[in-house]
Amino acid sequence: MIADRFDSRTFAHMQVALERACQALPQGSNNHEARGHIASRIIECAEGGDRTLSGLTEVGRRAALELPPHQAA
Repeated sequence: MIADRFDSRTFAHMQVALERACQALPQGSNNHEARGHIASRIIECAEGGDRTLSGLTEVGRRAALELPPHQAA
């Protein structure tokens, strides 16, 4: 489980970053595939050593912008 791979503070930052990034998606497009893509980028960022809320949030927002229109809509 992902929560077991990170300390509680980092995991909380990751959750907040995911929610913030999903807010950038068009209304009604907060689907499982989009969330999964964003979450995977946030996990990669945390595994790479940036576990700050600002860093994770920025990566999440960039991941939201990477989504093709059909997935972000």
